[in-house]
Amino acid sequence: MGVVGCGWVARDHVAPAIRAAGARLVAACDREPAAADALRPDVLATADLDALLDCRDVEAVYVATPTDTHADLVAVIAKAGLPVLCEKPLAATVTDARRLVAAAGGTLAGAAFDQRFHPAHRVVADLVASGDLGTVTAVRIVYGCWLPPDWTPDGRAHDNWRIDPARSGGGALADLAPHGVDLVGVLLGDDLTTLTVLTQRRVHPYPVEDGAMLSGTTAGGVLVSMHVSFNTADRLPRRRLEIVGTRAQLVAVDTMGQTAGGRLRRLDAATGGTAELPFDTHTSPFTAQVGAFGAAVRGARWRWPLARDLRLHELLHTAGGS
Repeated sequence: MGVVGCGWVARDHVAPAIRAAGARLVAACDREPAAADALRPDVLATADLDALLDCRDVEAVYVATPTDTHADLVAVIAKAGLPVLCEKPLAATVTDARRLVAAAGGTLAGAAFDQRFHPAHRVVADLVASGDLGTVTAVRIVYGCWLPPDWTPDGRAHDNWRIDPARSGGGALADLAPHGVDLVGVLLGDDLTTLTVLTQRRVHPYPVEDGAMLSGTTAGGVLVSMHVSFNTADRLPRRRLEIVGTRAQLVAVDTMGQTAGGRLRRLDAATGGTAELPFDTHTSPFTAQVGAFGAAVRGARWRWPLARDLRLHELLHTAGGS
């Protein structure tokens, strides 16, 4: 694999995941050569995208650049005939998201929603599919963090492009809500079809929303509510997923994030009892994601077509007024 965009997500999560999945990180590209070097690629660290695309060892490319660059990069990579896994959200605007999907054409291309692959979420999806919860009536999601203007992932100088509306397409709504919007369908097999949004700019002095409330329904009539935020202190409860059914309710705490940890409980409607459900707490969601995309490169089916990702992107941005 080659990586384009070598910021903290690529450095701290994706590069280790590539290796943990049994793949090779052969090339890294970033406008800052030191950032590409930091990923320790086997063959090439470069600031030149063409050099990465010309590297014969590269069989697929992962893109983790600011959101407004996704469409152009995917177009170039797809034209080179390489499969591409592009970080969420697809683009900063609906127009660019449509352009990205059109440019990908028949090339294997996917959006990188790591929450699809969290081990606890896979357990949730299996329980829902088995009928264990009875009729699912509601999904409730809280996904927040503390993201001040000068936020940095590691104490070093950082380009906080997520608070620039032109580069990110929005704030907490654009950055965090896509995970929840995608995850509803992944867990239920039933995508959101209606959505309304309220946003706030209440805590941080930047030009994007620092909080949002979303409500909607799936095609099958499940009610969905979400609270996403850049204004929730990290030591407060801020990551919770609930799936409510007529026979049982699942509650996942601290599973929405970049690591495999957290807790998953099942509350039984008949007995009132609560059971802790085991899941793999070691395999990173990024590792599972790389493994699934690598399998698709080798010929397996990639389960989430870009047409679906685009439909949900359009739903979110239309509801958010962008």
